[in-house]
Amino acid sequence: MSKKRRLIVVASTLLCVLPALASGPSFRPDLTISTTSLNGWHTFGQASWRAEGGEIVGTPKQGGGGWLVLDHSYQDINFYTEYRCADGCVTGVLLRAQQLPGGGMKGVYVSLSDPGLEAYAVTIDAQGKILERDKLRRGGGLVRVAPPPPPNPPAQKSGGARAQNSTVNLPLQPSDTSLRPNEWNSAEIFFDANIVRAFLNNGHENGAVGDEGYGPIALYIGGSGSVHFKGMALGDLGLKVREKEVVSNDFSKQRLSDFYYSWGSAAADFNHDGVLDVVSGPYIYYGPDYLKSREIFLAQSSNPTTEFATDSTMEFAADFTGDGWPDVITVMFGGGPGVQLYVNPKGEGRRWDKYTVVSGVQSEIAVLRDVDGDGKPELVYSGDGYVRYAKPDPANPAGPWIVHNISEKGYGAGHGIGVGDINGDGRMDIVDPYGWWEQPAPGVSQESWTYHPAAFARYGRGMMGGSVMAVYDVNGDGLNDVVTSLNAHGWGLAWFEQKRDAQGKISFVQHTVMDDFSTKNAGGVTFSELHGSTFADVDGDGVPDFIVGKRYFSHLDTNIDPDPRGSPVLYWYQTVRNPKAPGGGELVPHLIDNHSGVGSDVLAVDLNKDGAMDIVTTTRFGTFIYWGNPGPHTNAQTKLRQ
Repeated sequence: MSKKRRLIVVASTLLCVLPALASGPSFRPDLTISTTSLNGWHTFGQASWRAEGGEIVGTPKQGGGGWLVLDHSYQDINFYTEYRCADGCVTGVLLRAQQLPGGGMKGVYVSLSDPGLEAYAVTIDAQGKILERDKLRRGGGLVRVAPPPPPNPPAQKSGGARAQNSTVNLPLQPSDTSLRPNEWNSAEIFFDANIVRAFLNNGHENGAVGDEGYGPIALYIGGSGSVHFKGMALGDLGLKVREKEVVSNDFSKQRLSDFYYSWGSAAADFNHDGVLDVVSGPYIYYGPDYLKSREIFLAQSSNPTTEFATDSTMEFAADFTGDGWPDVITVMFGGGPGVQLYVNPKGEGRRWDKYTVVSGVQSEIAVLRDVDGDGKPELVYSGDGYVRYAKPDPANPAGPWIVHNISEKGYGAGHGIGVGDINGDGRMDIVDPYGWWEQPAPGVSQESWTYHPAAFARYGRGMMGGSVMAVYDVNGDGLNDVVTSLNAHGWGLAWFEQKRDAQGKISFVQHTVMDDFSTKNAGGVTFSELHGSTFADVDGDGVPDFIVGKRYFSHLDTNIDPDPRGSPVLYWYQTVRNPKAPGGGELVPHLIDNHSGVGSDVLAVDLNKDGAMDIVTTTRFGTFIYWGNPGPHTNAQTKLRQ
């Protein structure tokens, strides 16, 4: 089959490009700043300020510039605003403003007129004029506190949006997050410890290293044009709020471990006693009470605020060697060890032999499913730019596994993957954020599977794609739909309704279940970082439900992700077939717990064979079993301030 035919109709697919302008702050504000008056502010320097039409407007005086200074001081702070800068306008935000002898100020200034939101250490005289303006060195990323600069620092690069690194025509493209002259823009700024992080139009982080300090924020207008501000909100990063613990009456909580070893877990009867056990990170927890455990590899916990678990992003169990005993594989993405196979020693009380069987893993999400119908599961993932599945070589299961590329290069994604029968032909297809790949009929030889473009994700802060993508019939029309989080490090949960035209061509309609704080969401539930998910029949009605939660500190103790300190919740979304709902179906949220969250996936299995689904989640807070209580699972939604 030709490359042109395999790609089908990519060019005719509607690109999913969302507006770059954010719809509000990504944090719960302590203060929403009124734009109907200037109460709580004072002016300084050569500019006039007024509240007008729901906006705060600053106009520079001829030859000068001036400030609108908040009366309240902060140290660590979140700040959000939407702003519009006229021709000739020079504007920005001063953070940790401190008074100087003689009536001036100093602080950290973020230039909102700069496409990169560059940050500077500034000194301001008594007339409001910026006397000194020293650009701060770059800093940020996956640290809370920036270390001292190296003796020979590399040259700094300018900020701004990063180009999409792909040579194929993808149905999902990043939004334009660049500065929009004379139009509304959004800016979100976090200043915590010595790092100031700024996000323009929900784009990539621009980080810089500033000095410790304490003081108010101040808005600046200079140049020759006016600036308009609206939608301003503040949050005190120094004040931490932890919600009272709530566990659903439909589940009983058991903590297996207090430590952070992994983001994945699996279940199997590892010791052949007829009872399912749980493996999470380096430990097997033995049923039926799960109070005894044994290492399969050396246990070394990670610091949940500053480190990632180095051995296991995801974990799966099956008899990979064919000897009748379940083994374990761990999956690490990026520069990690790839896929490690731990071979069951058949009851011997020792750590298990380890073999590297797959390398080149790029995705943080993988699934273990029987793709080819041989009765044995394969590992489905992205690697080296391809969508792939891998399986043991029967002749040498502990050696390198056999890898099958089902896509062309360029379609592999870091987040989001799933397996299911999309077209109803009885064969397993594979989905990721860029669409789905149709498994060919047995005996049909083709270089890669037939690709059908679809946008099953969205961009935010330069990232996109969810976790485990579910394929099942949400609305009961006989066609399998797709349920997925939209951005594992951002916002969004949706189900995509499958549609077919008169010729049988498949398309999808998105039905949003949850977005951000500015939207009306199912059950009034809103949380970010939906990095772990699965699907299973929780309520016993024969229809799968979707299980998902928040991965707390997904990028460590930083402010890279939206609402990073929101409660680490775990929910199951009940699939309700409702003809009156859009698309004929809806996902209704039910809280499981608000003090655990998720890792890279969630395990749903009836561990004790009582007919109720049990949920296992492995997170930075440890490993937990939520024992499903037999009976109907339709408790009233518990509303929390996440």
